Amino acid sequence: MRYNASMLLLAAAIAPLSLGMFAPDAAAKPVYVGVEGGNVAVSGYDAVSYFAGDGVPVQGSADFAVAHDGVVYHFASAANAARFAADPAAFAPQYGGHCAWAMARGYLAPGDPLAYAVVDGKLYLNFNQAVKAKWDTDRAGFIAAAAKNWAAMPDDARFGG
Repeated sequence: MRYNASMLLLAAAIAPLSLGMFAPDAAAKPVYVGVEGGNVAVSGYDAVSYFAGDGVPVQGSADFAVAHDGVVYHFASAANAARFAADPAAFAPQYGGHCAWAMARGYLAPGDPLAYAVVDGKLYLNFNQAVKAKWDTDRAGFIAAAAKNWAAMPDDARFGG
């Protein structure tokens, strides 16, 4: 009886801690997961690959998956998955992977993992290459405007509706 009471007290003491470890971040902003379905960020591209070697993104694999902010990121290797898991903010695309140019204008639009730029150590995606060309004309200005708009973006915001 004494053992059972002790275990119940211990379980009651640690339950709030364990729930916090697994509960989704209530303040998380929406992450773009693509139109092809599923819950995979950056359309399955390896977010770390944008920052490694020649900076050309490579497709990730479900074999090396890491969950973050309610979505799954795929990686090309266990080493890249571990790097991301250690510091997701260093590799995850800005604005939840939504288009950086659209965010600068105050709305959400899909981000294309092949229309990208790494600026000051941060990954930005754009809707397509034509939109990226517009964004490239004033990256600093668009980043400043997008940061302000992203901060004000409702957590439950969605594009197209």
